[in-house]
Amino acid sequence: MHLVRSVQPVRRALLQSSLRWLAASAWAALVGAGCYGMPAAGPYASAPPDWNAGEIAWAEYTSGLAAAKAERKPIVLVFYTDWCPHCHEYSRLFHDSEIVRLSQRFVMIRVERDSHRDISAVYDIDGEYIPRTFFLSPTGVVLTDLGSDHDEFRYFLDERDPGELIDRMRRSMAEGDVAHD
Repeated sequence: MHLVRSVQPVRRALLQSSLRWLAASAWAALVGAGCYGMPAAGPYASAPPDWNAGEIAWAEYTSGLAAAKAERKPIVLVFYTDWCPHCHEYSRLFHDSEIVRLSQRFVMIRVERDSHRDISAVYDIDGEYIPRTFFLSPTGVVLTDLGSDHDEFRYFLDERDPGELIDRMRRSMAEGDVAHD
């Protein structure tokens, strides 16, 4: 009986330590992998991404940069992954009629981060979390003042409300040397 009492605190300590390690590992995987550190919610959280390729002319990274320079159009650059629930939610914003309309004045580029770590690393301004949205000049310069209102995740725009993305698109166009219709 004396031996049993001395083993119980050790088991309890090991169990608590294991649970703390498991919780810390799960948190690190979520945040370290890049996905914003909140659980996804909403009707689209478990649905596959839908970036509205039927109405938005998404370009490949290299050809998109070249087109923006040639056409003197600003760039919307989105980093995402197919497994990220926040990216799935964010992809739905690109069905908003105002975003579709504004997208015609931009070169729209999506980059799957896991397949293009080299490109993602170039834009590792405040981390490689996803989704990240950057606004670039026609010459490819990041407009750093057009981030979100998040202190920690400057390029994580609201994934459920198109208002922030619309605002940043309009502000990007107002930055100058932009081709307007």
